Amino acid sequence: MEMEKGKVVVEKVRGKSTVIRSFSKYPLKFIIPRKVGSSITDAVWIYSLTYGGGIVSGDSISVEFTIGDGCTAVLTTQSSTKVYKSLGSKCSEQVLEKQVFRVVSDSSLIIVDWFTSGHHESGEKWDFELYRSSNCIFAEGNQPVFLDTVLLEQSSPVDIAESMHEYQVIAMVLIYGPKLKHVQDQVQENVKRLMSQQLQIPSTRLGCCAKTNSDNCLVRPAFIASCSAFGPKGMGVVVRVASTTTEAVYRFLHHQLAGMEPLLGVSPYS
Repeated sequence: MEMEKGKVVVEKVRGKSTVIRSFSKYPLKFIIPRKVGSSITDAVWIYSLTYGGGIVSGDSISVEFTIGDGCTAVLTTQSSTKVYKSLGSKCSEQVLEKQVFRVVSDSSLIIVDWFTSGHHESGEKWDFELYRSSNCIFAEGNQPVFLDTVLLEQSSPVDIAESMHEYQVIAMVLIYGPKLKHVQDQVQENVKRLMSQQLQIPSTRLGCCAKTNSDNCLVRPAFIASCSAFGPKGMGVVVRVASTTTEAVYRFLHHQLAGMEPLLGVSPYS
């Protein structure tokens, strides 16, 4: 099956990050507003969307972005991307996603990759056969810097919903590069402090405990985060999150990425 194509090129024009080429093919579309946030901020915002409001059975989409030297670009969506089940099926069968990033020595990059169990308020919880999401970063000379794959697959005797317990959201935040060192340091400190609090008391402002014993002692936190460095000289930080609610992840992302506002013009997830 031929893959739908999309391509965006960003270069400096009169000293400003500018989209000089944008191409998309059904069911993909790009929206590129003239300005987001402060007029003194040099950042291009690119909104990716699909006709019909989501991904349906048989969709296969390939997109390429080229960001020139000294440019800043944000790729995001207007809302969460929905994956609709196949006709005649009770669940979406397979979702396969791969993102490849090629960076140079002074590149900086933030990746936020997260997904939910589905419409869990309506009883849809991890109701699919296979989900695989890969994120790969390569430096000059095709040297691997970060290779990561999340794989969820139904198997017997334990299915995905059972193995995930009460967690409905999985997220990964990757922060890499010299321009983002201050954000990395702050996020590492925040996650360390947050989890030390989570493991000591039965509730936090991010969410109450998922399960308690008879003495109300915390057994399983409603929100879990871990943080570790990667890459040459620890140039990158990866944060992994599991949560029982989408709202808690939104609050976490808003708080941790607030330091990006001077670079992007607005605070992500505000």
